[in-house]
Amino acid sequence: MAYAILCLQEWKPFRRICRIKPVMCAMTGGIMVKRIAKAILIVVAVALLALVAFIVVIAATDYRPCDIEPVEVENRREWVTESGAELSVTTFNIGYCGLDKHTDFFMDKGTMSRSISREQTEINVDRVSQFLQEADSDFYLVQEVDRKGKRSYNIDQYKRFIRDFPEYSSSFATNYKVAWVPIPVTHQYGNIYSGIATYSTRRVDSAERFSLPGQYPWLKQLFMLDRCLLESRLPVDNGKELVLVNLHLSAYDQGGTIRAQQLAFVKEYAVREWGKGNYVILGGDWNHLLSATPKEKKASYGDAWPDWLQLLPDDFVLEGFEWAMDEEVASNRCVDRPYNPATTVVQTIDGFLVSPNVEIVAVQGIDLGFENSDHNPVTAVFKLK
Repeated sequence: MAYAILCLQEWKPFRRICRIKPVMCAMTGGIMVKRIAKAILIVVAVALLALVAFIVVIAATDYRPCDIEPVEVENRREWVTESGAELSVTTFNIGYCGLDKHTDFFMDKGTMSRSISREQTEINVDRVSQFLQEADSDFYLVQEVDRKGKRSYNIDQYKRFIRDFPEYSSSFATNYKVAWVPIPVTHQYGNIYSGIATYSTRRVDSAERFSLPGQYPWLKQLFMLDRCLLESRLPVDNGKELVLVNLHLSAYDQGGTIRAQQLAFVKEYAVREWGKGNYVILGGDWNHLLSATPKEKKASYGDAWPDWLQLLPDDFVLEGFEWAMDEEVASNRCVDRPYNPATTVVQTIDGFLVSPNVEIVAVQGIDLGFENSDHNPVTAVFKLK
């Protein structure tokens, strides 16, 4: 046997095969490695192209409003505002009728990005509408009103409220319009078309959208809100104007840099309108702690102070202007987890700032237990001096 093996090893054809086989194996292995590397490169290239194409589409469809744009006033009323009469105004951030007590929010260290279900969204819309009808205010300043959006199951809340408030005129200013927000990755925010809406029982001569300053870096800004204020100009029977402003300032800007720019704009705007002799009422979601003693109030929070919450800067002082807010009834809750009245951190960030010729008769936060929104409404009664 040994002799046979030795002879086979000396046989030239066998020796050629032994030399060729390792070469073939090496060649085959090299080809496989190249094929795998090529496949990986193709996958990476396709993924990068898809990402670039997505960004190009988002950039091409990016909402780019002018600094000042006229806004349509629908269902105009003819009742002229009376000087000396008491006027009730309610501000309510409805959280797109998706941030009810059962939810948290991914931007506030939670995990959720949408309403729990279409059924729950419809319940929230119904109850918000019911509250507004029963409140019977002369004016409503409403924030986070969705026209269309995956987060709120594409329910047009603005049109719903128009239907429910036939005795009110209405106007809408867009502040969030993105074809698709791809975060969080596992449960994406999706498409959004949302804004702020003002409803009035009194005659509104004109409405305009004012873009607020302050921008995130370009790529991030493509997916963020385009903040604004919605101005309504109402004639008063003494020849002056009531300038009613609905606003929603930024929240998630680290250090409050963007909010500082927005507040500077609001301050200049308010002083300018007051200087014209007009009555000025600015109301909405300020995303700043509203308190008569803000620093002491902040200290009382201790470690529970939310990262996103800011104090109004010391230089945000408008001579003669007054705040109308209710510190006893919190207007907002943190949404890092579902609402628990025993443990959830709450604060007042919604309210009104009025010019010296507007008397504050009363102001009340309405405790709805954050049942259908992460905010509670605030109603104030004013008298034009």
